[in-house]
Amino acid sequence: MNTENFKKKFAEFHDKNYKKLLLIPLILFILGSVYLGVFYSQNNDFFHKDISLTGGTSVTINDKDIVLSDLQNYISDKLESTNVREISDLITKEQIAVIVETKSDEQETRNVLENFLGYELDEKNSSFEFTGSSLSENFYNQLLIAILIAFAFMAIVVFIQFRLFIPSIAVITSAFANIFFTTITLNILGIPISTAGIVSILMIIGYSVDTDILLINKVLRKREGSVNSRLYNSFKTGILMTVTSLLAVTVALIIVGQFSSILSQIFLIMTIGLGFDVLNTWLTNVSIIKWYALKKEKNEN
Repeated sequence: MNTENFKKKFAEFHDKNYKKLLLIPLILFILGSVYLGVFYSQNNDFFHKDISLTGGTSVTINDKDIVLSDLQNYISDKLESTNVREISDLITKEQIAVIVETKSDEQETRNVLENFLGYELDEKNSSFEFTGSSLSENFYNQLLIAILIAFAFMAIVVFIQFRLFIPSIAVITSAFANIFFTTITLNILGIPISTAGIVSILMIIGYSVDTDILLINKVLRKREGSVNSRLYNSFKTGILMTVTSLLAVTVALIIVGQFSSILSQIFLIMTIGLGFDVLNTWLTNVSIIKWYALKKEKNEN
């Protein structure tokens, strides 16, 4: 089947079903809302937080012989909310250190680790970092305010740019949905979000706006061709942007992420968020914008 035939067949399918396709993200959103409601009732929060947001102790132990599974099993019932991971050599991939994170205080953590290791932890073989819960809570609140401000400015700028209520709401809804579904995915995977994760969420908001503005510009501002042809042209450009970015962050996650927990979380959240941006832009928003464009053309005629 050549390109023109494919475009014709797809246009016919989309013309008949684009409103029905909105049921897919709607059902996913309802299921996600139920899941988050249950999650909140069990955890008193909408997502897991690591110690950078809750406060606690982070210990780096310079010992290549520690068996992670043994250490995790030993400290899991002695320290609060533990997480153990290794640091590997960039070239040889061999373990060179271990990082232990827990909500327990520094002295309790030190005692438990020394009992497991059988030797004293000092400045030469380890490093301790402790963050108070009040400091972490304040920082977390500031990050949430930053996200709310980002949404507010995004709404203002988009509305000033287009002066169209429904398309502007569609842009904001898409950005929110990207964060919403990304958070649910991280919860299902059991991955706690750190301060770096909050920053990557802000990056997802920015990227989501780019693809949605591209869609609106090509479909509503340009008049050449039919609505379907303008949708198809915007899809070709937008999906190329998204897939290119998705490949880049996925490769970075695989290569660089294993050597840095901060980079790992940033790239992981970006990968998940970009994946959902495909759904929310090219399924949800395409249907909304097409609905709006066809109605607008009908009213003008």
